[in-house]
Amino acid sequence: MSVASSRSLLWEVQSLLERTYSPTGVNLEEFLVGRQRCRELAVASGARELSQTACVFLRVTDGGLRMAVHYAPSLIETLERFDPRRQLSERNVRPFAIFIEEITHAVHAALRFLEHGRVADSEPAVRDLELQSRVDCYLVLQLFLARFRVPRRIEAAERRWLRHHLFGRESFDYDDATLRDRYNEVNFLGRAYAQTLDALTPSRRVEEIRRFRPLSYAEKRARILRWKSKAL
Repeated sequence: MSVASSRSLLWEVQSLLERTYSPTGVNLEEFLVGRQRCRELAVASGARELSQTACVFLRVTDGGLRMAVHYAPSLIETLERFDPRRQLSERNVRPFAIFIEEITHAVHAALRFLEHGRVADSEPAVRDLELQSRVDCYLVLQLFLARFRVPRRIEAAERRWLRHHLFGRESFDYDDATLRDRYNEVNFLGRAYAQTLDALTPSRRVEEIRRFRPLSYAEKRARILRWKSKAL
């Protein structure tokens, strides 16, 4: 598996997201950068406590959106050795989740730019991208897991397994208090919303996430908490 082949894993995930929401008109494979360029962009952006495993850089300049996506070679090597298109297991579920999350960041940033001419230009907007990535990552993982089931249906125990790996293993021990609060809140909301989506039929689930995406972060947060209160 190569992340730059004509029908790569990156292409498959991007296509899934765009079929669900809307086309971005860009090919994310063209925005992949190596380690050195990632270091340069990190310095230029002044990013705090940037992940060394995977990251997306976004900037609006001269009326256009500039973007770069970086994956550590070790992450790509893991996904090449344990291709999630052949099997989703303990060995590749976390690396695959990290891989998906950066694609969702890029896709939703591009859609936001197309719709509003801006990207993550405030703390609520950043939290919105992070929350959306958790939601989409969970659903994409489900779709890949369902590939190995006949019929294509996954059990409650498998959903719990996915939620554990996506929401239950994070520690968010950042030095920066804003980052700690951001990721703890987004993780909590993402897990709550994932459980809400699991209770819906497939058709209602698609309707719900399409209705959910255009909302502001405050609206998404309120919607999730209302759903959670009803469940209690």
